[in-house]
Amino acid sequence: MTRDIDRRIQILATSLNADYYGVADLAPARDFIHAQGGERVSRYPRGIVIGMRLQDSMVELLPDGDKAGAILYRHTSYDVVNSALDQIALRVANVLQHAGYGAFPIPASKRTDDEQICGIFSQKLAAHLAGLGWIGKSCLLITPTQGPRVRWVTVLTDAPLVATGSPIEPRCGKCTACVDICPAHAFTGRIFSMDEPREMRFDAAACERYLSGQEEKQGVAVCGLCLWVCPHGRKGGSESKKPKN
Repeated sequence: MTRDIDRRIQILATSLNADYYGVADLAPARDFIHAQGGERVSRYPRGIVIGMRLQDSMVELLPDGDKAGAILYRHTSYDVVNSALDQIALRVANVLQHAGYGAFPIPASKRTDDEQICGIFSQKLAAHLAGLGWIGKSCLLITPTQGPRVRWVTVLTDAPLVATGSPIEPRCGKCTACVDICPAHAFTGRIFSMDEPREMRFDAAACERYLSGQEEKQGVAVCGLCLWVCPHGRKGGSESKKPKN
């Protein structure tokens, strides 16, 4: 029964154009998850993680720094992709619910706490625990093949699914491309650790201030240079490109 529903969910997600699929054992991160989102999310022992690759043509608009490019990137890489991921998550949650299991779909890129500047659950942590990548110095989930150019959604569940992998060790090495390019100077260069507060590696308030400035300047809050510059996802021909702002 467990293998059957796992297979059904994976086939469903793939048929809906998911590029990544994994199951995370969340037990090692329960305290971290509880501190961020409380019992409503930490009570689920597993997370089904689904990823959708971003369009490289849209990501390559980011260093141009103009309003039109920012609008196009935000629409395609946030509005369209997030909506698609949320639809997949809902369909997956419905399958689990009909099978008698608990399911809690976490919206893609949805902030629930303005004071802490975060959502109720870390999609990146779930993807990391599912063996789909590591959390880099940019605080983004870095996949081995597409780097950070992937957006994620998670369905928490109590279904007895088998984890698909274990966390990948960081492969950033001495690279500081994301740290150096950040216009808000928001990154400290430290690799993710569940034992450290986010402030040790990322100043979310500084990032927020910069994005607010971008919104005032051109009407849309977009940066994404840390995502664009990562060598693990950067495509041939873009190495010589430089941000205009």
